[in-house]
Amino acid sequence: MSELTRFSVSLEADLLGAFDKYVRDGAFATRSEAIRQLLRQTLTRDAFDADDAPVTATLTIVYDHHRPHLVEKLLDVQHDHANRVIASMHVHLDHDRCMEVIVLRGPGEALRNLAAAIRGLKGVHTGTLALAGAGGPGHDHPHPHPHPH
Repeated sequence: MSELTRFSVSLEADLLGAFDKYVRDGAFATRSEAIRQLLRQTLTRDAFDADDAPVTATLTIVYDHHRPHLVEKLLDVQHDHANRVIASMHVHLDHDRCMEVIVLRGPGEALRNLAAAIRGLKGVHTGTLALAGAGGPGHDHPHPHPHPH
């Protein structure tokens, strides 16, 4: 954990009131905790948009598992991007539809392109790419490590 540094912020009364409501509604322990979360979200989104730093994200899709060859195509795309796909979870929603949550890691543009490739398959009803955070365990560069990951 880093050393804490204190700083002050000046806000208009109505903005502070709205922020305090956000803190209460979000059940944050303190204003500082809310500010930390907002800063992390903004910095992660900026890294995702700038495509210069690895981010971790989830792609949640709902699809028709009866669509011919769709499951095979989904698996092929994921295997073709094995360096970006960290894990997945499959859920049967009903007789016709399945949901899959795919955990991804890599540069923002690569993840956006992978999500677009999956969402564009016929039979995929919805696909939502959501940022989870900057970086994450593991990384992309070619050198040996003394431990597996």
